[in-house]
Amino acid sequence: MSDIIRTIRAAGAWRPTLGEMELEATLREHGHRVTRPRSVVWQVLADTDGHLNALEITERVQSLDPGINQSSIYRTLALFTEIELVRESRLGDAATWERAHGDAVIHLVCDRCGAVYHHHAPSIERLRRELGGHADFVTDAIDVRVTGHCSRCSVG
Repeated sequence: MSDIIRTIRAAGAWRPTLGEMELEATLREHGHRVTRPRSVVWQVLADTDGHLNALEITERVQSLDPGINQSSIYRTLALFTEIELVRESRLGDAATWERAHGDAVIHLVCDRCGAVYHHHAPSIERLRRELGGHADFVTDAIDVRVTGHCSRCSVG
């Protein structure tokens, strides 16, 4: 159990959530430990449905703990992406992150309002495995983005 979780437990009747246990187990599995920045970034991503860009993540993290600097947030996002706790996507001009949810998804992005919809696509994961079978190429991820107009923007 991490020192942070022990400290928080000692302060009151707190029990780790499934997400916090997943974070700790995954970090340990990859030789890392839970730190305050990692814990807070994870909390922000776990409490959000959908994608957040770096500015949104930074603002939310710093509202919870102003002592966590931007470079710690970026290092944490890079680590979480590397160990597949989160997915990084380019849905517009900037990178966005969301918690990894198992199945590969196709991102449907409205060109007008920027709304993002997910279409779960197990076939994408099968394609990734198939492409990974080539001896001269290792496939890390497939990020599919389809642009168009959402139903709200299509009206009129």
